[in-house]
Amino acid sequence: MPLDFTAIDFETANSSNASACAVGLVRVRDGEVVAQTGWLIQPPPGHERFFELNIRIHGITPEDVVDAPTWSAQLPALASFIGDDVVVAHNAGFDMAVLRRACEATGDDCPRLRYACSLQVARKVYRLDSYRLPFVAAEAGFAEFAHHNATADALACAHVMIDVARRVGADDVEGLAVGAGVSLGRIDPAPRTPVLAPV
Repeated sequence: MPLDFTAIDFETANSSNASACAVGLVRVRDGEVVAQTGWLIQPPPGHERFFELNIRIHGITPEDVVDAPTWSAQLPALASFIGDDVVVAHNAGFDMAVLRRACEATGDDCPRLRYACSLQVARKVYRLDSYRLPFVAAEAGFAEFAHHNATADALACAHVMIDVARRVGADDVEGLAVGAGVSLGRIDPAPRTPVLAPV
């Protein structure tokens, strides 16, 4: 099996995991980056307030997302880019929570997927003073990138996983997880309960 996966990164407007305002996606095939994309997102209704702290981190403002697609409108493109890939993210618990919570906020079906966390992997394989993405990416040989730009962060995450696969001698994400001593996670949403009309 080849080293195929999609790296993902979300930025949020505020402290709510549902407040996705940008996404970056990077496709890896046979251990090589072959495609990357990213776009701004209008956060779901009720989660659209931008905190100054978040703006200082990623530089995205409310004005930037006025004409951006809504979460519901962009979700098919996101799911199509991922396809059947295992998804990887740095601190994947955060990014998977964004995916789940934004879908809950909009009533969209959350994609079913498996995922791996490059932060967990890095803590097992690297010996660093900090496991923040810039330090981990530098250890992987990807030193210069625009941190908190969603696509740049996804690209950095992809390079970390490619480097770790090389170090542990893995040919695919499953082997990488075994070699690094981590487990793959899963988003497997429960079927929706139909709402019955009153009789």
